[in-house]
Amino acid sequence: MTTPVADLGSNASENIHYAATIIGKSSVKRQVFDAVYTGKQRVKAAREIASRTGLPEKQVLTAGKTLASNRLVNQTKKDGRVAYQKIDFFHHHKTKILSLAGSKDKLAKYPTKRNPALRNAMRVPVALLPKRARVKVIDLDDIESFRRAWKVDADVEIPKSVSETRFRTVIQRIVGELGRFKDWGGETSDLWTTRLKLEGKRRSAAFAFKGPGTSGKLTPGKMGKNGDQLQRLFETPARVFLVQYHGQIDPSVSKQIESLAVAKSLFVGSLVWYGVIDGKDSNRIYKAYRKQF
Repeated sequence: MTTPVADLGSNASENIHYAATIIGKSSVKRQVFDAVYTGKQRVKAAREIASRTGLPEKQVLTAGKTLASNRLVNQTKKDGRVAYQKIDFFHHHKTKILSLAGSKDKLAKYPTKRNPALRNAMRVPVALLPKRARVKVIDLDDIESFRRAWKVDADVEIPKSVSETRFRTVIQRIVGELGRFKDWGGETSDLWTTRLKLEGKRRSAAFAFKGPGTSGKLTPGKMGKNGDQLQRLFETPARVFLVQYHGQIDPSVSKQIESLAVAKSLFVGSLVWYGVIDGKDSNRIYKAYRKQF
């Protein structure tokens, strides 16, 4: 596998921040990332990393897949087995990345073009989106897969009797995704598909669903056991990211999604779409596809 084409150096702070966000506080991802970038050996097989870290090889492969799909390592082969290759930029910044990944406060304060640091005790105006980042906010009425819901109105939220699992299953049927998805604490997304129709083409998309089990206005802190569901959502190799909730979604959710979308776009060098589907839009889908519910 060749090194990804990404302008790492000129967007160093964004890429450091992005890498730290992807790794997060996951002990397994931290250990695998550290093992890949420790020592002079440029390529390490998954079984070597398992031996060095004491982790089961299956966990190494799972974490390695996440790191590779987000271009933090290059996945390759060694002696016919899965292996991971260093990328020079991350090798040089390994210590900083792991330091930020282990501290939510440090990561929030780390200066980037999107979040400039304080200088000389004076506030610097918040920068505009980096010119190299290409992001686009979308809503229900932009997604062709949900075309049937475009002409449906709803002045109330979706009934609470519709469970999160049921809503996800119907969305999966609507987009034509045949894969199997189970809820567990470490999943990166609730639904991942390459069949979402947007702007006339099929797109890879990752969904995060929050059902009636969550109460009140949806905030980032209510997403995931550690409030890191949005970060994990952007670990998927998707280009469209959507959050669905049965009620009202706080603007802080959209703000965090935007920041993650900017980082994703800068890193992968392509357009990233993002948006939310709140309780009323969820009800429009429910009404439009009532027979499938």
